[in-house]
Amino acid sequence: MAGFRLSARSTEPEWMDDAAQGDAAFRSALRDLEFLNRISLGYRPTLAWLDGLVARRGATTLSVLDVGAGGGDMLRRIARWGVARGVTLELTGLDRSPAAAAAARDAGTPGSWITADLFDLPRDARFDVVISALFTHHLPDAELARFLLWMEAHARLGWMINDIHRHAVPWYGLWAGTRLLRLDPMVVHDSTVSVARAFTRADWTRLTAEAGLDARVTWRFPFRWSVSRDVAP
Repeated sequence: MAGFRLSARSTEPEWMDDAAQGDAAFRSALRDLEFLNRISLGYRPTLAWLDGLVARRGATTLSVLDVGAGGGDMLRRIARWGVARGVTLELTGLDRSPAAAAAARDAGTPGSWITADLFDLPRDARFDVVISALFTHHLPDAELARFLLWMEAHARLGWMINDIHRHAVPWYGLWAGTRLLRLDPMVVHDSTVSVARAFTRADWTRLTAEAGLDARVTWRFPFRWSVSRDVAP
């Protein structure tokens, strides 16, 4: 076990990022990741931020782009949030994996889908809100400032990142929990790698400074960071 080597971000690859993974293995991992997100309250930071944005801007309609949308579980939660809040939504998922689009469609994810590398999105493609959840830890440091500026360029009202805090507690908790629950082998492997690849407040302070953006970095229970910014109208 390497849980104690968390002083800096790991560069160990995640199995899910391997394009050679078969469709069946990918879908099995997505199902268990949705389960983990649900029991770990992983959707709450994004939904809480949307609540605040709607209150600040008085918005009754929103177009939302979810980057690294995977199987569409976050978009399905946002769709239910919109119904509960009376907000009319236009939802779009973006993921470079064709398997993600198929899994999201089969799970009944509402909205449209873009299968592409995010940096290939046309410059004039803009959305009211751009979000990402459990995606940024997949990116190396060299691409993160570029991604922050990309979100700034494609969002009309604001953008928000929801990702893991790099810390021994979630590392060991996931190491034990994924095994006790007998989750998918890809999830067992990638869960702790994700924590090791994730962030501290100091990381986000440095990365947002490198991008030249005055972003809000907020701790969210349990062991999550919300990094967000309202875009000037």
